[in-house]
Amino acid sequence: MLARAARGTGALLLRGSLQASGRAPRRASSGLPRNTVVLFVPQQEAWVVERMGRFHRILEPGLNVLIPVLDRIRYVQSLKEIVINVPEQSAVTLDNVTLQIDGVLYLRIMDPYKASYGVEDPEYAVTQLAQTTMRSELGKLSLDKVFRERESLNANIVDAINQAADCWGIRCLRYEIKDIHVPPRVKESMQMQVEAERRKRATVLESEGTRESAINVAEGKKQAQILASEAEKAEQINQAAGEASAVLAKAKAKAEAIRILAAALTQHNGDAAASLTVAEQYVSAFSKLAKDSNTILLPSNPSDVTSMVAQAMGVYGALTKAPVPGSQDSVSRGNSRDVQDTDANLDEELDRVKLS
Repeated sequence: MLARAARGTGALLLRGSLQASGRAPRRASSGLPRNTVVLFVPQQEAWVVERMGRFHRILEPGLNVLIPVLDRIRYVQSLKEIVINVPEQSAVTLDNVTLQIDGVLYLRIMDPYKASYGVEDPEYAVTQLAQTTMRSELGKLSLDKVFRERESLNANIVDAINQAADCWGIRCLRYEIKDIHVPPRVKESMQMQVEAERRKRATVLESEGTRESAINVAEGKKQAQILASEAEKAEQINQAAGEASAVLAKAKAKAEAIRILAAALTQHNGDAAASLTVAEQYVSAFSKLAKDSNTILLPSNPSDVTSMVAQAMGVYGALTKAPVPGSQDSVSRGNSRDVQDTDANLDEELDRVKLS
C-alpha cells in the first residue's frame, strides 16, 4: 500500500512539474487500464504490454488475454490524427526583424513501440522540434519572403520534423502557420511601402495607357495618310484613264469627221462648199485680229472683202487642185505643179503685205 501511494504521489509530482514547465501531459484516450485477464482494446488504439518489466507485445483492437501479475499495460497510444497547438514564439528573419509566430501541427503515431520507448513525451518533443525548426527556417528568409512563401515554409518545417521524428515513430502530416505578428513600426513601414508600390503601379499603368493612346493615334494617322494617298492615286489613275478615253474619243470623232468631210468633198459641188467654208473661216479669223496680240498683219486693201474671199478661195483652189488622171508620173507632175502654184501665190501675198 505504501509503495502504491508513493508511486501515485510521484506521478502527481511529475504531472505538476510537466504542467509548470509548459509540457503537455501524455495523450491517452483510455488511460492505463488494469490487467483483468480478459481485455477489450478499442479501435484506433495500441496498448503496449510489458511482461516482468520487459516489452512483450502490442495489443490490437478487439479481445485480448493477459497473464495476471506478470503482464502489465505500460503505455496506451492513440493511432488517430492528433492536432497540437504550437505556442506563440519569437523568431528573427534574415533582415533582422523580430516576428511573433504561432502555428498548428498535425501528426500521427505510426509505430507505437518507438513512440513509447524512443522518446519520453512524443507530443512535447514534436512541439519543441516544430518551434526550433520554424525559427531556423524563418532565419533563412527576409520579411517580404515570409509572407509570400508561407506554403514553402510550411513544407520545409514538415520535412525537417519528419526527418527528426522518424526514430520516434511519429509522422508529421502538415504544419500551418496561424498568425504572424509584426512590430508596430515595421507594420507602418510595410504599409507605407505598400502604398508607394501601389502609387508606382498606378503611375506605370497611366504612362502605359498614355503610350498606348499615342501609339493608337499615330497608327490612325498613318492609316489615314495611307488611305488618302491610295485614294489620290486611284483618283489620278481614274482621271488619267478618263483623259485618255476623252482624247481617244476626240481622235476617233475627228477621224470620223475627216472621213465624212472627205466623202462629202468627193460628191457633186463639194469643192464649192469647201471653198465657201474656207472663205467664211478666213473672214472670221481676220475679224479676230488685234484681240490676242499687238502685232497685226493686214492685207493691201482691208476694206475690200471680195478680194479677201477671192484670195482665200485661190489658196484653197491651189491646195485642192486635182492632178490629171493617168499614170503615176502625171500624178507626181501634177502634185509638183500644185506645190509650185501654191508657193507662187504665197510669195505674192507676202510681197503685197510688205508693200502695204
